[in-house]
Amino acid sequence: MTATPAGAPQGPDGRVTVVVITRDRKDELLHTLGLLARLPERPRVIVVDNASRDGSPAAVRAAHPGVTLLEPGRNTGAVGRNLAVRHVTTPYVAFCDDDSWWAPGSLRAAADRLDAHPLLAGVVARIVVEPDGTEDPVVEELRTSPVPGPAWLPGPALGSFLAAATCLRVSAFRTAGGFHPRLWLGGEEELLATDLAVRGWWLSFAEELTVHHAPSRARDATGRRVDGLRNTLWYTWLRRPLPAALGRTWYLARSVPRDAASVRAFARAAAGLPWVLSERRPVPAPVERRLTLLEEAQRASTARQYVG
Repeated sequence: MTATPAGAPQGPDGRVTVVVITRDRKDELLHTLGLLARLPERPRVIVVDNASRDGSPAAVRAAHPGVTLLEPGRNTGAVGRNLAVRHVTTPYVAFCDDDSWWAPGSLRAAADRLDAHPLLAGVVARIVVEPDGTEDPVVEELRTSPVPGPAWLPGPALGSFLAAATCLRVSAFRTAGGFHPRLWLGGEEELLATDLAVRGWWLSFAEELTVHHAPSRARDATGRRVDGLRNTLWYTWLRRPLPAALGRTWYLARSVPRDAASVRAFARAAAGLPWVLSERRPVPAPVERRLTLLEEAQRASTARQYVG
């Protein structure tokens, strides 16, 4: 775990609340909560349990009674973060998953950046993969983001973000509506990031912030790929102008693996077209120019894929 930098302020910092969503990962969750409890900032922590069947809620109450535990009684996916933010009273909220945690001092530094830049909606941290301590390959893409930003921005401008490594301004999150309930989980950040941009907010990469990620083995990779591809298609038709939407759809149809998972994703995306078209709001030209640059970079990415 990264040590607090020498000379950095010590003691509690009441500007950031940490929100964790979890399902059936009790051991990873308890490990993460233990590390969050030792942060010098002493943030309030809210856990949303998405209908775990492994005793996670009881374990949290026993081991971390100071944590606010929300139990919606169903698997809410990313929308669990929306539920948690309703209970947030601090100006900023930092998300992490049950298999990731913020490094000491990073929450304070994130709050400092957000304090200093009123039009900055959020900052995205550097991601270190455990147990080897290697940098996630996506970090280099964040550093070299092609998205142009204003001169005041304190780091590279971003067109989207990774929720588990991001600290957001609560007022911006609420104004943009949070994570869309239809997308559930899997690439859900792209739509929120675009809606923030339309409202004049900016996102930035912050080199001095660190989030650690110890990828859990308890994950449904195929299900996540199906949801991720479906959500990418839905987002595309919800926000991109017609030529861009057609182009991106055609690119995905040609480039994704030709397997049962992709067929399911396209079928589910097609089934949702009525509501997608009813809520379709293409972005203005300045935002579309940013999205075009971002899409070009993502197509060449070797570190990640949109769809899983």
